[in-house]
Amino acid sequence: MTRFVDPTETEAPDPALRPRRLDDYVGQDRVKDNLRVYVRAALQRGEALDHVLLSGPPGLGKTSLANIVAEELGVTMRTAAGPTLERGGDLAAILTNLGPRAVLFSDEIHRLNRAVEEILYPAMEDFHLDIVMGSGPGASSVRIPVQRFTLIGATTRSGMLTSPLRARFGIHAVLDFYTPDELKLILLRSADRLRLDIEDAAATELASRSRGTPRIANRLLRRLRDFAQIEANGRITLELTRTALLRLEVDAQGLDAMDRKILHTIAFRFDGGPVGLNNLAAAIGEEPDTIEEVYEPFLIREGLMQRTPQGRALTSGGAAMVGFHGKGLFAR
Repeated sequence: MTRFVDPTETEAPDPALRPRRLDDYVGQDRVKDNLRVYVRAALQRGEALDHVLLSGPPGLGKTSLANIVAEELGVTMRTAAGPTLERGGDLAAILTNLGPRAVLFSDEIHRLNRAVEEILYPAMEDFHLDIVMGSGPGASSVRIPVQRFTLIGATTRSGMLTSPLRARFGIHAVLDFYTPDELKLILLRSADRLRLDIEDAAATELASRSRGTPRIANRLLRRLRDFAQIEANGRITLELTRTALLRLEVDAQGLDAMDRKILHTIAFRFDGGPVGLNNLAAAIGEEPDTIEEVYEPFLIREGLMQRTPQGRALTSGGAAMVGFHGKGLFAR
């Protein structure tokens, strides 16, 4: 099932919608202001920026922020997602080809292979690689210098990073969900760049249903563009927005069919909870990691469900939403 509110979907981003400078980046003011100081200080010293760890739920702009940092530093950026670096040689090939003070961006860095991680430590700390050549008694270690660089790691699950890797990041920035006002500003800017005619009330409505996530807001905006083009002479009105989101099964709170299925399953198959994550995943036909990483943060933030030592349970708000009046842990 396609989830129009899934922040992990990687539909090709429109380059026009990505901010290029910190001044154009909406929201995350504390993170943005601190990064501006760190970047300016590094430029004044003529040094590489310290390594940066960006953490937070998917879809909040970690990749955009990494691109902006490289742009502000005036250096090139190479990208290598954590799961794609399977061997130490893969990492060595990338690092030895980086220019001075360049940025290496690694998304999903919590999924980095442990053997590759061990090779990364001296590169981050002392800017050299220790490569073992051969095996057995004839093996030898070769030290290869690399240019001073900045590693920007992005993760949705910072708790899964090993302590040695986390300790080597001098800058740790945690991104949080956006307010409706911030999302509305992002939507209006995106609409302007896409040359869309959108009512102010429509932008307000769409922002309120975008789960505090810019990626979702922009994806829904592109789908509204399609509806407006075919059914409303290109104008995104409040009426069109509500009708289109109803057809996309996105309700007034931003929940979609899968969110409601999770709440309904906890309520009526597990008596409101608590239920173990694996049991819940089997009941709804979804991977446990996906539930934990994609669905839960928003449902918990909205006060609809809760993690407990015994498992997942509905809150009183979640129980009321699905009309559950049983004996669940929080629904009494």
